[in-house]
Amino acid sequence: MREAPRLIGWLLTGLSLLLFCIGPAAADHDFEVRRVETQLGADGRYRLDAHIDYDFSPEALEALEHGVPLTVLVHLQVRRAGAWIWEDSLLDTQLRRTIRYKPLSERYEVSRLAERTERSFVSREAALRALGQIEDLDLFPAERLDAALDYEVQLKTELDIEELPLPLRPMAYLKPSWKLSSGWTKWPLNP
Repeated sequence: MREAPRLIGWLLTGLSLLLFCIGPAAADHDFEVRRVETQLGADGRYRLDAHIDYDFSPEALEALEHGVPLTVLVHLQVRRAGAWIWEDSLLDTQLRRTIRYKPLSERYEVSRLAERTERSFVSREAALRALGQIEDLDLFPAERLDAALDYEVQLKTELDIEELPLPLRPMAYLKPSWKLSSGWTKWPLNP
């Protein structure tokens, strides 16, 4: 019987530690897909433009200001409208983009990892706007579509915790302020 109070004490201590590590939820900070537009080019290929607002939490912005690069993962799918989960996507791809602060030059860099391009910005706000711009992204040729069906673009973006420096990852996994995501949004594929 003496073990029961000790066990309860350990459980309460563990619960308190867990609640302390998790901290308050970061409901005020998240990512939002504002606009997705598709168009059929003169070359017969679909292209996509999108705008995403990246509202990083104060913890993520503090890490950025101390030189920690933040990588976002944009997951893009084109599927038949109303498709079942097991149906194949017409397109399923991921884009990786990174924002970092360079203290020596006092500039922000936005990199598109697949394209191996970098742009430099004086202000964090300008860099975050550039991070959220997807312009003229080549999707696929129009001949891949069935004219009798409707299609939709599904887009989701999230902070890639796996790209954070190793010492920062455990905290990022536990604290909601690091679990930043837009959730899936759906937009019609327009010609």
